[in-house]
Amino acid sequence: MTPKYIFVTGGVTSSLGKGIIAASLAKLLQARGYSVTIQKLDPYINVDPGTLNPYEHGECFVTEDGAETDLDLGHYERFLNRPTSQANNVTTGRIYQHVINQEREGAYLGKTVQVIPHITDEIKRSIKLLGETGEYEIIITEIGGTVGDIESLPYIESVRQLLWEMKEEDALVIHLTLLPYLSSTKELKTKPTQHSVKLLLESGVQPDILVCRTEHSITKEMRKKIALFCNVDSNSVIEALDVPTIYDVPLMMLKEKLDKTVLSKLKLSAKNEPDLESWKAFLTRHKNPKNEVRIGVIGKYVELPDAYKSIIEAFIHAGSINEARVRVQYIHSELLAEDNVSQKLAELDGILVAPGFGERGIEGKIHAIKYAREEGIPFFGICLGMQMAVIEFARNVIGWKDAHSTEMNPKTKHAVIDMMPDQKKITKKGGTMRLGSYVCEITKGSKAHHAYEKSKVNERHRHRFEFNNQFTKEFESAGMQITGVNPETKLAEIVEIKNHPYFIGVQFHPEYKSTVLNPHPLFVRFVKAAVTYSQR
Repeated sequence: MTPKYIFVTGGVTSSLGKGIIAASLAKLLQARGYSVTIQKLDPYINVDPGTLNPYEHGECFVTEDGAETDLDLGHYERFLNRPTSQANNVTTGRIYQHVINQEREGAYLGKTVQVIPHITDEIKRSIKLLGETGEYEIIITEIGGTVGDIESLPYIESVRQLLWEMKEEDALVIHLTLLPYLSSTKELKTKPTQHSVKLLLESGVQPDILVCRTEHSITKEMRKKIALFCNVDSNSVIEALDVPTIYDVPLMMLKEKLDKTVLSKLKLSAKNEPDLESWKAFLTRHKNPKNEVRIGVIGKYVELPDAYKSIIEAFIHAGSINEARVRVQYIHSELLAEDNVSQKLAELDGILVAPGFGERGIEGKIHAIKYAREEGIPFFGICLGMQMAVIEFARNVIGWKDAHSTEMNPKTKHAVIDMMPDQKKITKKGGTMRLGSYVCEITKGSKAHHAYEKSKVNERHRHRFEFNNQFTKEFESAGMQITGVNPETKLAEIVEIKNHPYFIGVQFHPEYKSTVLNPHPLFVRFVKAAVTYSQR
């Protein structure tokens, strides 16, 4: 089976939502019965975003096979309800690293290694990898950055070459652009879109479909004008109005017949009408909640909400199932102290302590956990949040005042959180943590077991430090139970406090696996507990 390829480029400005448009189109094609996947080509030279500060790039999304990838892959999974892999994210760093390694091995037989053909050949090889699996009928490739960026040029050139190599009906280009609205003259302007398409044409790529982000509806005359100047037919000018949520976009694209236009150009049958009843039911519950809860996300990157993108989306999914609007309140852990924590957290119905790295803001997280534990407020700790829950319990319940993680205090006598043995000899930072999906066995009768309704699950990880098992007896006798364990390494995966409405800490990242059609059970139970607490 030879797959069809759709390339999605962006122009005028960044952050227009290429990933959401790609995911929405994929959802519609999937709903029509096609097997679809999406991949992201990132122009930065980092090999992956794993070493990037969240302020730089937002969340680092982890796949089942342990790849640290762009946060757009999270959107792909949430929309398609299918896992992605390393093959779904390609970076300039990986491309150049592979080519340079090949050159060092003598694979180019002494030739001068150049952007064309060597770099572009490697980009094309990477784009085609997913097609070689035979799993997919349609592959959507999102090209990061904006047309005209110097970093994107090799990718645009690679697309040009692929379009030249393929049959006309086997590939097409969708260009996402902006129609800015001038409030002084009260009109939409098409000139930036014309310039953007011109830039793309200068690289030898003619877009087949234009998706125009806009605050106001596009008239028929304007569609004809854009079509005329950009060399596309009028039906291929798609309006992308601003909508309340990203989950409205598939329905908006359905209304604009983007999927039908794509199938027509690829000479594919429309098969059946898309079955989006479950999707619509999710949106109905999301927009018509019966309850409202306030949940505090305690973190150190809260100035950039994208740093916690999967957590926020998981709350939307869990809120819909519970018919509750989750109002997230971002609270910087550096601003929490023993004397102000009750004031800052008093109005909350639930507290989530977020993942992170390093010492900054740690004590504030511990104060928040102590408050949640003592006041009976539903608590959920993820990765570092779970580790801080262990430290707080050791200090304030067991009585080990110096208890800490060796990440922050290597000399502590009570290293209740310590580096994993297989991590201690690692010096390189990139791609060397415990990454990807691992098995967790859950104790029957525990809160986690009630949530999952099963005794064995697989969850994704991203960490170097772990609960120190030498202290297990002291914790369990004091009231903190280890209710989830990796069967091979005996690594503590889940901790709970039994006599608490909802107090769970997990070493893994459940937010990565939450999707629209399969909200994560731990988030669902946490939101349910918050609803109950709000009604006390």
